[in-house]
Amino acid sequence: MLFKAFRGSIALTVIGLALAFWYAGTTGLAIAAILIVLEISLSFDNAVVNATILRKMSLFWQRLFLTVGILIAVVGMRMVFPLLIVGVTANLNPAEAIRLALEKGDPHTPGTYGYLMADAHPSIAAFGGMFLLMLFLSFIFEERDVHWLAWLERPLARVGRLEQLPVVVSLVALAIAGYGFAAEDKIGTVLLSGILGVVAYVSVNSLGKLFAQDFGERNSGEAGQRGANAQLAAQTGKAAFFSFLYLELIDASFSFDGVIGAFALTSDPIIIAIGLGIGALFVRSMTVYLVRQGTLQQYVFLEHGAHWAIGALAVLLLVSIKTEVPELITGLIGVGFILAAFATSVVRNRHLTGGQSDGDQTEGSELTSVSEQR
Repeated sequence: MLFKAFRGSIALTVIGLALAFWYAGTTGLAIAAILIVLEISLSFDNAVVNATILRKMSLFWQRLFLTVGILIAVVGMRMVFPLLIVGVTANLNPAEAIRLALEKGDPHTPGTYGYLMADAHPSIAAFGGMFLLMLFLSFIFEERDVHWLAWLERPLARVGRLEQLPVVVSLVALAIAGYGFAAEDKIGTVLLSGILGVVAYVSVNSLGKLFAQDFGERNSGEAGQRGANAQLAAQTGKAAFFSFLYLELIDASFSFDGVIGAFALTSDPIIIAIGLGIGALFVRSMTVYLVRQGTLQQYVFLEHGAHWAIGALAVLLLVSIKTEVPELITGLIGVGFILAAFATSVVRNRHLTGGQSDGDQTEGSELTSVSEQR
């Protein structure tokens, strides 16, 4: 199962690295390899979050996420998005933006592709940071049966009974970031970008929940006949579409720091697209593996660890508006949360296997992935 999930990514890695070597020699090969590792380390928590959503979707939409979705992730976010940002920032037409991107210029020199991307970083960080912060707060303020950091998550869930608390906290954080971290000429841009990040999350998440609820009501009669597992009937139609859109926005928010960080190594859009694109393929493969293996049901704290990692990444993105945050720190924090959640899940499973109870009951063992249902 492991090889089956990753064989496509492995094959494309070989092809991509060969192209990097042909295009830019050993230097291009080395930089592309580093970017692959960078993208994977920064987005491992993204794979966990993706899996929690993807397992509720029908097989058709799962496949769409792995085909159309990967094209959006690689071509859209890793190639078109930087060009779009540079075009808007420098008021260039697409042809000029591409010409500028292909020029080998020092990213610290005004007017170069890398310089313009760095100049646009505050607005990008504000949008991505606020979207991810909303995702984290919506999870942590919600009542749930299973708690990981119970001493902290239980009080936060009780406070979360106040309606729209995630929005209030996020907007306060945005105001602090805008007036505390942004340069004077960037305050308005940061505030607007952050508000758009909140609006994007609320809009897509609300529409997804609306159609998911409608889907659940239409299937409630069948659920009574088929048992508890029927409640996890695969999402289709509008519910699945908005879940798909939600996934793509999450992936986009996760990719911001990787795209910006890549310019510390190279401003060549071809090498960046190869390195980050292959990394994104591996993240997709990890998502599939987690869904097919039912890993999130077996290790119930992984979802919690991923969301805490998202919260940390959101804060780091906002801090990066003023202070450069090394990608090593960002990656290690995300991996650290995931490893800690995995370790505590293993301990919990051993306790439950031994007939002990920790007071938190989970429905995870009753849930099955979409693939298992089919």
